[in-house]
Amino acid sequence: MKPLSEFTESDRAAVEVVLTDIDDTLTHEGRLPAVAYGAMERLRDAGVTVVPITGRPAGWCDLIARQWPVDGVVGENGAFYYRYDDQARRMTRRYWKSAQERAADRARLDRLRDVILAQVPGAAVASDQFSREADLAIDFCEDVPPLPPREVDRIIALFEAAGAVAKVSSIHVNGWFGAYDKLAMTRHFFAEVLGRDLDAVKARVVFAGDSPNDAPMFGFFPHAVGVANVAAFKDRMTALPAYVTPGGGGRALPNWRTPCWPPAQADQGADQAAMVCCACAGWAFSRATAGAGAASMATMARTSSDRRTRWASGRRMK
Repeated sequence: MKPLSEFTESDRAAVEVVLTDIDDTLTHEGRLPAVAYGAMERLRDAGVTVVPITGRPAGWCDLIARQWPVDGVVGENGAFYYRYDDQARRMTRRYWKSAQERAADRARLDRLRDVILAQVPGAAVASDQFSREADLAIDFCEDVPPLPPREVDRIIALFEAAGAVAKVSSIHVNGWFGAYDKLAMTRHFFAEVLGRDLDAVKARVVFAGDSPNDAPMFGFFPHAVGVANVAAFKDRMTALPAYVTPGGGGRALPNWRTPCWPPAQADQGADQAAMVCCACAGWAFSRATAGAGAASMATMARTSSDRRTRWASGRRMK
């Protein structure tokens, strides 16, 4: 992983789409700081397409699609995308599986939930499970005392023994039945919403993330960015990002703390004066203050108000 400072100006200038994980990429200790939200808003106002790619549930994604300054959201690790049309006042919900298939999967996941909770003391069903459509989220450190890595591995093994896919985020192990992930549904979003072939335009996209469930995205995008906390998971990654930020996600302040798991990671950010303006932008971070980050964002983002329209129409950017 190269320092984000090595992301060249010419490559930055070509960026048309920013994709970003949410937890511990944009958030700081479970909260979305104003600097991260504001950076997404500035990007979108400048004509850059912004799409969160998250493991968070359908209920959250409905709100994100409606109320955040974004062009859509991929949720539950690729189970669906949502896109809200402000003018038509209409939500598009596109699922990987049919409602009937999701109902059958839910019955299997409910049985698997009972097995996992019985065999992994200290694990809990994630508090956002009530608003999930397609997966089962097991909490290992968000609202429970952090579990050691061997217990997280046990959760993964139980999912996989039942024939489910299991992915680790910075807070949950998510399990589901189906051959999809964040990248698979991102391809559908590009084709069906943006009208673009993702393979053809991937060099004009930045993805930012931090966890093993982001590995498919890290491996695909040449300009993938990991926030500094990605180092805590590097031994569990099947692919690493091209670049890494000097600080941890939306919480990259002088005394930021690392994710709650693995616990052995040192506090690498305590001596940093810099603050990452917005990890979702990846290529626009401040070197000293949030104000400098905003100036950097404004300089790097294109200012044409119709840029996003021209991107979606497939015409070459000027």
